[in-house]
Amino acid sequence: MKKKLGILFVFIVGFILIDQLIKFGIKSNFTEGQSQPLLGNWLVLNYIENPGMAFGTTFGTSIWAKLSLSIFRIVAITAIGYYLWLELKKGSNFEYLIAISLVFIGALGNLIDSMFYDFIFTFDPCNYYNYMEGTGNFEKCIQTIHGQEYSRSIEVRHHGFLLGNVVDMFQFNVQWPTSIPYLGGKQIFPAIWNFADFCISIGVGMILIRNRTYFPKGKK
Repeated sequence: MKKKLGILFVFIVGFILIDQLIKFGIKSNFTEGQSQPLLGNWLVLNYIENPGMAFGTTFGTSIWAKLSLSIFRIVAITAIGYYLWLELKKGSNFEYLIAISLVFIGALGNLIDSMFYDFIFTFDPCNYYNYMEGTGNFEKCIQTIHGQEYSRSIEVRHHGFLLGNVVDMFQFNVQWPTSIPYLGGKQIFPAIWNFADFCISIGVGMILIRNRTYFPKGKK
């Protein structure tokens, strides 16, 4: 058990570091909306920030809506971590433990953004990703255009601990053939995602595809 625990610990920490290094690199070197090819034309880096869940879904614009989402994530991560520990103690299939770990990594990786990024990076009211109508939180945006300084009050998201945006950057640039009705010319998978999202998808995919291996018939 100690050997498996050590391997899982290194695996989890290593993948979380990969996720955070990618996000730090993008947030430090890309401007809002910047895009560039990564692997030919079919996979691109497209920097955006997501204030909520997958595909930008939110519970609302109030501070309590964002806090509720972050608290839900904390509860879910705690539950996944505890379940992983129980399965490790039970001696479950190691591949299954890796799959659970991937889901844990993804959830924790995105939570880290919400927890700390508003402290690590300077909050800019002028940044498009910080604009959020309906919050009632107005801050002064100062911009210099052609040497002239302009100031305006802008409604922005609430920011601080557990209130930060999640950084996304990967996008498949693959379109349906034009011969297909309704879908022709549209992107097959338009969502923009990050390494943490990828880990969750792979982990869930492994559990669905390898279900019979992880839970053989006749075994409790």
